[in-house]
Amino acid sequence: MSEAQKKLKAAWDEMIITLGEARDGIDQPSLMPAPGNDRNLAEGYRYLMGFVHSAVERAFHEDPVRPHFRNALSIITRSTIDNPDAVYFYAPIEGRKSYLLRGEMGNARHWKGEAPAPTGRKAPHYMIFEVSWGCLAGDSGDLQELRPGMKTQTGKIDSTTIEVGDDGAFEILFAPERPSDWTGNFVPTLKIVERPHPTDPSVGPERYAQYISGRQIFNDWNREDAVHFDIHQLGAEGTAPPVPSPERTIQQLKEFGEICKNQMHFWNAFWTIPMGTYGEREGSIPGVAFTRNAFNTINAASAATGGGMASNLYAGGVAELAPDEALIVENRIKRQPNYIGFQLGNLWGESIEYANSVGSRNGHQSHVDDDGVIRLVIAHEDPGVHNWLDTTGHPEVFMSPRWAYSITPDPDDWPEISCKKVKFSEIMNHLPAGTERMTPAERRQEIAVRQRHVLKRYRVF
Repeated sequence: MSEAQKKLKAAWDEMIITLGEARDGIDQPSLMPAPGNDRNLAEGYRYLMGFVHSAVERAFHEDPVRPHFRNALSIITRSTIDNPDAVYFYAPIEGRKSYLLRGEMGNARHWKGEAPAPTGRKAPHYMIFEVSWGCLAGDSGDLQELRPGMKTQTGKIDSTTIEVGDDGAFEILFAPERPSDWTGNFVPTLKIVERPHPTDPSVGPERYAQYISGRQIFNDWNREDAVHFDIHQLGAEGTAPPVPSPERTIQQLKEFGEICKNQMHFWNAFWTIPMGTYGEREGSIPGVAFTRNAFNTINAASAATGGGMASNLYAGGVAELAPDEALIVENRIKRQPNYIGFQLGNLWGESIEYANSVGSRNGHQSHVDDDGVIRLVIAHEDPGVHNWLDTTGHPEVFMSPRWAYSITPDPDDWPEISCKKVKFSEIMNHLPAGTERMTPAERRQEIAVRQRHVLKRYRVF
């Protein structure tokens, strides 16, 4: 056996050990997993394999010189209470360099506040690009990454300000500084910060972005299509990466294992310690517990919320329901946001499967009552009302309402959200007389729209 063979096999064996440590996050109490009922355990393995899928792409196929966008989260890599209305995209960059992104889309006049096009294909309801320095959420495996200053956003741009041509084409330049002759869409990849790094004094004040991330948000799943775009580093066109080497593969195997382990361990700790999702247990903070059948205080996206879309307001809670119970949610909007969404997730933070069931609703998919309130019904069975959210049988589910504002409004203008638990048989006693109903046939049609959209959203050919 050659020296390269020995080193590569040792790296593989070490990766398998690390992957086993990631697996331990499913059922070892010291690693703070979701409660260990049979369904949570079964879904825990699927959850882990989502990180495995992502880690293969990131460890073996990332190249900031020749970047390409991938799905940071998708129907097969669900986590962090992902939003079923969103395409999450990500590409690595070297912030000292310049990058040009190009894309084209369907009709986008609704981005400028105009009425949506009455026919034909439409651009996503909302889109945002964010450029950041620091690790992706969870990559460190350590809650210290939530500390202020551990990550820095160098810039962002969203669909309210992106300039789009009449043909639906657009370009965005990402660079440390805007060139004097560039008048189009621009996002800086450099930010000078005033405060020193909280843990590493050797880090200077310059924060050069390490990745571009963002979301495409869909409201009308029947007509809105994903935007496809490409990106290239200026000056690197036509170049090829170095050929593989044992040294590089050894590093990639190590990185793969570390991503899987750190993501599993970080999010277990996040849900247990700062969030108190599972109540008081080994590793939790006494007195810190996620609300049951209620919502915590609405907050803007930050490290304290585990990241999130920069333009979002978030709230959260856990619905805990017996088979004969339901939860009625009331969402009151004071200032109309760019986007309204409400999503359910299992206790790993995976969204409820959203192609074949209705575990989420956005503003377009929700009926608004005559008093302007959006009333949702969370239940294990279909109550025959339009605004049903399906737990798919989970006795406990995350509740994640989201409101996106390009400019965060004054807190006095933030939405209000509340809920109350009722008997399933008494749901209609707690809803307005004009509540919109839905027949089983109509529900199947609603799900068929979701199925078609998800298949198209994530198509590969």
